[in-house]
Amino acid sequence: MSNFTLQVFTMATNTTSSVFTMATNTTPPAAPSSANDSFTRILAIIILSMALIVGLPGNSFVVWSILGKMQKRSVTALMVLNLAVADLAVLLIAPFFLHFLARGTWIFELFGCRLCHYICGVSMYASVLLITAMSVDRSLAVARPFVSQKLRTKAVARRVLAGIWVMSFLLATPVFVYRNLYARPNGILVCAPMYPRVSHKIFHQLFEPITGFLLPFLVVVASYSDIRRRLQNRRFRRSRRIGRLVVLIILAFAAFWLPYHLVILVQAGYSLAGMPAAKQLHNARAVLITLAFLSSSVNPVLYACAGGRLLRTAGMGFVAKMLEGTGSEVFSGRRGGTLNQTARGDAEPATEDSPDTVE
Repeated sequence: MSNFTLQVFTMATNTTSSVFTMATNTTPPAAPSSANDSFTRILAIIILSMALIVGLPGNSFVVWSILGKMQKRSVTALMVLNLAVADLAVLLIAPFFLHFLARGTWIFELFGCRLCHYICGVSMYASVLLITAMSVDRSLAVARPFVSQKLRTKAVARRVLAGIWVMSFLLATPVFVYRNLYARPNGILVCAPMYPRVSHKIFHQLFEPITGFLLPFLVVVASYSDIRRRLQNRRFRRSRRIGRLVVLIILAFAAFWLPYHLVILVQAGYSLAGMPAAKQLHNARAVLITLAFLSSSVNPVLYACAGGRLLRTAGMGFVAKMLEGTGSEVFSGRRGGTLNQTARGDAEPATEDSPDTVE
């Protein structure tokens, strides 16, 4: 969640229809109609409030379940934990954006402007990189089960997760660098990206979709294509619940973010051609980014869907119960070195010597 947040909020204050794409040497497009402006503002407040109401307690519950209810945390559980932390980081700064919507001006100074959007950018990159790591992890378990066993250790998991966060902080740097406060003639302050040259604008419009969506999801698609091919050629028994959970997380992230990134790429095409982007693109982007904001609150709902009857049998501990079995979801078989995984819908407890078990 980096560049997408501001456009909803700036459109809600009768600013230009695309503060996001504004550079210091370009002319902003015409402002939207007042009716359109009011609708966008109300829609942004409703969706942001829904994200807070659902996502803040939901992700807090996931973090509490893994840290407080699980004695042994599998690699999958650690990735889910970090995904929930990334979502919580965005939701905790959402009140600043709600205040902007209510007041119509940014009052949190330049540092607050840059920090809030930088946190959004870090969260977006952390989420997509964690999802990519989950996909590669499952692909490796199918393609190289013995290698997967050796790699799924506490030390390796910590290094991978640390690397993901370091990369996220680095990749989100342009969000912090290009953010600035823009004062309208009537005195309203807007926290917007400001570019010294058009080339910087084009770079940023291409950099975020490519690094924040296109490249990671090429890896995801390749991983699951390999899994599908191998499962058709061999006899595998899968942990259906965890596999379904990972797929749901991936599909939800793609559904919320793909339309937004496509619009950015089209706008980058206009910038490369030296043309102002069509007004319809700005309007479409304003709608799509409100949907993308929900990506930080949807994962706890997906965990409940994947949990199935564990909701009834395990109650408040269903997340921990669902993830406990991931420690034994991958182990090598006795015949021909093929991969065998638990076939029961209910997860089995992880054992102490399981290579997936991380304390």
